[in-house]
Amino acid sequence: EHGPLTDAGWQAWDVLTRCSGQLRLAPYGAAVIGLDLAAVIYLAVALGYDTRAVAELLPAAEAGLVAALNARLKPSD
Repeated sequence: EHGPLTDAGWQAWDVLTRCSGQLRLAPYGAAVIGLDLAAVIYLAVALGYDTRAVAELLPAAEAGLVAALNARLKPSD
């Protein structure tokens, strides 16, 4: 239902999952700020992906990833 529907979408998703360790963190790991986009684009180039499409689609995926990870980091009341 929520999977990529196009080749470009699949490429962006693949790069996102492969770069899950390339996170930018706030001091002391208090929050996730985002992905290291230079590393993400470099990987897309290395894989021969459409970097324009990845650059266009990735910010939305990054926003969802950041929101989900920060929700997990937030202490439960």
